[in-house]
Amino acid sequence: MREKEAWMMNGYAGILAIAVLLAVTVLSFFEEHFVLGAISLVIAIVLGSGITVVQPNQSVVVIFLGKYMGSIRKEGIVITVPFSVRRTISLRVRNFNSQKLKVNDVNGNPIEIAAVIVFRVVDAAKAVFDVDRYEKFVEIQSETAIRAVATKYPYDTFTEDEMTLRGNAEEVSSHLAKDLQERLTVAGVEVMETRLTHLAYSTEIAQAMLQRQQASAIIAARKQIVEGAVGMVQDAIEQLEQDGAVELDEERRVAMVNNLLVSIVSESGTQPVVNTGSLYQ
Repeated sequence: MREKEAWMMNGYAGILAIAVLLAVTVLSFFEEHFVLGAISLVIAIVLGSGITVVQPNQSVVVIFLGKYMGSIRKEGIVITVPFSVRRTISLRVRNFNSQKLKVNDVNGNPIEIAAVIVFRVVDAAKAVFDVDRYEKFVEIQSETAIRAVATKYPYDTFTEDEMTLRGNAEEVSSHLAKDLQERLTVAGVEVMETRLTHLAYSTEIAQAMLQRQQASAIIAARKQIVEGAVGMVQDAIEQLEQDGAVELDEERRVAMVNNLLVSIVSESGTQPVVNTGSLYQ
């Protein structure tokens, strides 16, 4: 089913024609021309049954004897197929705020997630005939898409090469919009934007996952500090040897590396120790 334009005529011209026909009817009855009066009255009733008012950003779906006759998007008053059933569909942009859904991320951790979906109807015929209650269809498919996307990513991680729900909200929203558009095309709905509005661990594991995050953060920070400290020590020793300031054998090199690493990595301030003896005594 695809939307097409329904037959219509200018509403003001139609109302004027109805007024003329009613006047002819009255005059015909006064002059006892009942056949002409009856014909004028029937035509006026037929035209009057097709009067339709279309608001801005609305589409009126016209159905006659169970057959789709087309849609009207021209705003204002028009006259369309007489004695037809007309259903009004809003084409305005609308928001759908999903409930907080409890799902498991790709690692099996229970999380709470919610999103806002910005959409509009672009094909009124599909919205009326291809799905039952398209608003409910959008709601159910949106929540299904949110669940599907949430299960494909971890909530959080401390590696930069992995996409996460918390750290890559833009990419996750784009993936959600693409997935949802595929589901809602059948209903003639265009997904304009999706945004995550709520993302958190479930209450039953929130404290434990917070401790895990803190531990992972500490480990990641320590690893970065050690890697930086090793690079600094290597640069310092190479600079000293290139300048010829000192000549280090293997044992003195190990001792200097140990002292420099302790000084750089230590959380508390290091106390200098003056060695007045020999390293080998």
